[in-house]
Amino acid sequence: MSSGTRPYRLKERARRQEETRRRIAAVTADLHAEVGPARTTITEVARRAGVQRPTVYANFPEERELFAACQAHFLAGHPPPDPGPALALGDPAERVRGVLGGFYAWYRENEAMTGNVQRDRRLVPALDTLLADTSDRRLDELADALAPGKASPSRPLLRLALDFATWNRLTAEGLSDEEAAELMARAATA
Repeated sequence: MSSGTRPYRLKERARRQEETRRRIAAVTADLHAEVGPARTTITEVARRAGVQRPTVYANFPEERELFAACQAHFLAGHPPPDPGPALALGDPAERVRGVLGGFYAWYRENEAMTGNVQRDRRLVPALDTLLADTSDRRLDELADALAPGKASPSRPLLRLALDFATWNRLTAEGLSDEEAAELMARAATA
């Protein structure tokens, strides 16, 4: 056997393994959007991905690894808004309104997934930890960037305004995304 064929087989095997991981992550994301993380079973992930349950566990031995791959897959197809342009605005109220407007539109576009994930996070400790380390941290940093100082009394209100649950509640009361962003921007910068 020539040594030229072995590296090819290793590359092909690695490619197939990565494709399996991607498929499992995509199926998991679909299930999270449909039924939520707490109701997603490894059996159903395996069935939809066309693999056996041991294959799922072999690729994602820890639950957090599967959630992280699912999150990465979802965010690659649905990137959160870039707050950079809004953060560059000079007027504080316009800055907050711009950031909130972007996030509130993103929440609307991704309501099924975000709602299910936020609903289930306290039921699934590995998911809660991942979200605390990723999306919660990002929103904390954004609230810090919007606040006139870390000790600013408006910082907790800004963090609340950035939260999915706040958007969900305001729009459930009949406000449009724009009206909700305007209301929270006025409250946070008053």
